[in-house]
Amino acid sequence: MKSVSIVCVLLALVVLLVSACTARTTARQAAVKPTSTPSNGVYGYALSTTGDRKAALNSSIDAGETNVEGLKKVTTSDPAPNDRDLGPGANGEKLGNPLRGQGEEAVDPSTGERYAQVVDNAFVRTGERGGDASTFGLDVDSASYANCRRYLRELKQLPPAGAVRIEELVNTLPYAYPAPAAGDSVPFRSSTAVAVCPWAPEHRLVRVALRARSIERNARPPLNLVFLVDTSGSMSDANKLPLVQTALLLLAEQMGERDHLAIVTYAGNAGTLLPATAGSDQPRIRAAIRSLRANGSTNGAGGITAAYAEAHNGATPGAISRVMLCTDGDFNVGLTGRDDLQSLVERERAGGTCLNVYGFGMGNYKDDTLETLADHGNGVYGYIDREDEARRLFDREVMGQLVTVAKDAKVQVFFNPAAVAAWRLLGYENRVLRREDFNDDRIDAGDIGSGHTVTALYEIIPAGGAVPAAGPASDENPFLAPDAATADPTTLLRLRLRWKDPGATDSRLMEHDVAGAIGEMDADFRTAAAAAGFGMLLRHSPWLGSCNWNMVKQLAEAGATSDPGGQRHEFTALIAQARGLTP
Repeated sequence: MKSVSIVCVLLALVVLLVSACTARTTARQAAVKPTSTPSNGVYGYALSTTGDRKAALNSSIDAGETNVEGLKKVTTSDPAPNDRDLGPGANGEKLGNPLRGQGEEAVDPSTGERYAQVVDNAFVRTGERGGDASTFGLDVDSASYANCRRYLRELKQLPPAGAVRIEELVNTLPYAYPAPAAGDSVPFRSSTAVAVCPWAPEHRLVRVALRARSIERNARPPLNLVFLVDTSGSMSDANKLPLVQTALLLLAEQMGERDHLAIVTYAGNAGTLLPATAGSDQPRIRAAIRSLRANGSTNGAGGITAAYAEAHNGATPGAISRVMLCTDGDFNVGLTGRDDLQSLVERERAGGTCLNVYGFGMGNYKDDTLETLADHGNGVYGYIDREDEARRLFDREVMGQLVTVAKDAKVQVFFNPAAVAAWRLLGYENRVLRREDFNDDRIDAGDIGSGHTVTALYEIIPAGGAVPAAGPASDENPFLAPDAATADPTTLLRLRLRWKDPGATDSRLMEHDVAGAIGEMDADFRTAAAAAGFGMLLRHSPWLGSCNWNMVKQLAEAGATSDPGGQRHEFTALIAQARGLTP
C-alpha cells in the first residue's frame, strides 16, 4: 500500500507540472496574440533561440518586431503587383522592399516628431546574381531639405537621421541641365557624367540627370484643386495655419476662369468651407482662405474623404484634379491607420485625382505619415518652414507641383561587370524596385512635373577594386554572364528610362550606353555631390569614406559660382551651420 501511495503522489506531481507548463505556454501565446488578423496576411510567431536553429527561424522572420519574450512577428500574404518582398538580403533587409518601407519609426526625443528610419543603400557586387542591375522610381520631393533647414536654423540642432533623405537634398537644389528640344516627343532630356568620387578617389561618381519639359502657364490644362486644410487646435501656431494661408493665397492668385478651386477643412468634423468655385472669383476665394481658424482635434481621414468628394464635384473633361493637403500630420481622430489611408489615396489615384502633401510646423510633425500619403497619391511632398519656401513651391515652381509631364517614371541601370566591381545608389532607399518591375506597367512609380530637374548619383567601384564587406559573398554563378569576358570594358553601364505620358496606360522606353571615361565635375555635378555628402554626414552614413564638412563646403562653394536665385549660397550657409553644431 505504501508503494502504491508513493506512485500516486508522483503521478499527481507529474500532472501538476504538465498543467503548469501548458498554462504558461498558453499565457505566453495569449500575450503576443494580435488583437486582429490583418486583411493581407496571417500572424505567426517564432521563438528566438541560439545557433543553427536561430538562423533557421530568422530566415523567415520579418526583422523588426520583437517583444520582451524574444518573440518576433511573421507576416505572410499573397503576392500582388506592388508586393516587393523578395526575402532577406545580405544586411537582413527585405530585398525589393527597403528597410525604410517596413514601417519602422523613430521619435526625435528633442521635438517629439516622428520619422521613418533610414538605412543607407549598401554596395552591391556586380558579379552577384541580380547585382548587375539597379531599378528605382524617380522622386522629386523636397520636404527633407526644408525640414533639415528648419532644424539647423530655428532649432539650432542637427536633424535626426530619419529626417535626412539624400535624394530630396540633392533634388531641391537648382540645376542648369539641358532641356528637351522644342517639339521633342520625349517629355524630358537625360544626360550623364562620370567623375572621380570626392570622398573615395579610387571610386567613380556617376550622375544621371533629367530635365523635364516646361509648360507655360497660359498653355497648361485647366485645374481642379481642392485645398484640404487641417484646422485642428495643433495648427494654431504662427508657423502652421497662418503660413498655410499665405501659401494658399499665393496659389489662388494664379487661378483663372477655366479653373475650379474648393476648400475643405477638418478638425473634429470635416466640412466644405468653399465648394468648387471658378478661379476668377478671387474675392470669394480670398475671403474663405482668410477665414480659416484652428480649433478641435484632427479627423484626418474624414477630411481626405470629403476633399476627394469635392474633387469629383469640380471635375471637368481635361482638367487636372489634385487635392492639396496642408497639415502637421497629427491624424488623431477617425481612421488613423496608415494602411487605411494609403488604400484610400490609391483608389482615388487610380480614378485620376492625385494628392499633394505639404507639412507645416514642429512639435507633433509626422513626417513618416505625410511622405507615405504623398507617395501613394502620386503627388509631391513638401515642407514649408517659412514664407520664401511657400513662394518657391506655390509660385515660382508651381507648375512642377501641379502639371505632370511624365508619370510612373522609372530608372534602370545595367552595369558592365567588365568595368564595374560594385555600385551603390545614393538615396532613393524607399523607391527601390525589383528588376522586373521596370517592365511592369502596373507598378506605380514617381511622377515628373513641368520643368522639374531630377538627379541620381551612383558610387562605383571599378573592376578589380576592393569591395567593402556588405555581407558574405556567395559563390559565383558560372551561367550568370557567359559572354562577360567579351564585354567592352570601356562601357560603364546602360541607362534605361521608362515612363507613361499623362493619360496613357502603356509605358515608353529610352536607353543608351554610358562610357567610363572620367571627366571634370561641372558646377551642377559639384552641387549634387555636395548635397549627397551633406546628407551622408547628417545621417552618419557608414559609406562616408573621407567625406568631411570641409570637403562638402568646398564642393558647394565651387558649385555656387552660378546661382541666380541664391539657393546654392543658402546651401553653403547651411553646411557651415551644420558643421558648427557637429560635436
